[in-house]
Amino acid sequence: MAETTRGGILLETLRGKLIVSCQARVGWPMYGPEIMAAFARAAYEGGAAGIRATGADNIAAIKKRVDLPIIGINKQFNDDYDVYITPTFESAKEILDVGIDIIALDATPRPRPGGEEVGSIVENIRKEYPDVLIMGEISTMDEAMKANSMGFDLLSSTLSGYTAESAGVTCANVDLVREMVEKCDVPVIAEGKVACERDAIELLDVGALSVVVGTSITRPEVITSRYVQAIKGRFD
Repeated sequence: MAETTRGGILLETLRGKLIVSCQARVGWPMYGPEIMAAFARAAYEGGAAGIRATGADNIAAIKKRVDLPIIGINKQFNDDYDVYITPTFESAKEILDVGIDIIALDATPRPRPGGEEVGSIVENIRKEYPDVLIMGEISTMDEAMKANSMGFDLLSSTLSGYTAESAGVTCANVDLVREMVEKCDVPVIAEGKVACERDAIELLDVGALSVVVGTSITRPEVITSRYVQAIKGRFD
C-alpha cells in the first residue's frame, strides 16, 4: 500500500488508535446532540483518538466538548435509495461547513438521489474544500477496487454486512480489510461489526490504519441486550 501524503500529520495521530462512532437515529434512546456530545467527551476521556459523527447539529455540539479529529458523515434516509451515508454533494456541504477533518461517503456504485455519481461528489468536495480528507466507504473488495481509482484519501470497510452485496457478513470483516490493505493505494480504516477488543486488535494487525467502533460502545440498549441474551434461562 502506497500511503497518500495528504493529511499526513492527521493520519499519524490516528495510526493504531481507536475512533469512536457517536451516532443515534431519531427514536433511539440516545438520540440528541447533547447526548452525542457527552458520548464524545466520554470517549475522549477514555483515550479515543477521533470521533465519527453524523449531522451538522451533532457535529457542532461535539466540537464544543472535545478537541479531536472528526470523521463527519450525513445520514439521509430515502425510501427510494439504498445509499444513505452522505449521498449527495449538498449533504456533504452541510457538514463540511460546520468543520470536520475527514468526510466519509458511500462509495458504492448504487444509485443515489438526483442521479449524482460518487466521482463527481469527490471532485466537488476536492474543489471547494481542498483541506478536508475524503473517505470512501465500501462493502466488498470489488467496490474497494473501483473506489481506489476515484481519488479518495482513505477507504473504509464500514458498509460490509450492511448491503445486499455483503449480506452474508455477520462479524468484523478481517479478510476484507486485509485485502484492501494489500491492494489499495490509500490507508484503510476498519469499521463495521467490531464487537470486542479482540476484533479491533486483529483488524489493526492486518494493517488497518485505525479502527472505528460504534454500537459496542455507544448503544447501551444493544449492549444490555447482549448480556440479557447471554444469561437468559440460566436459572429457569
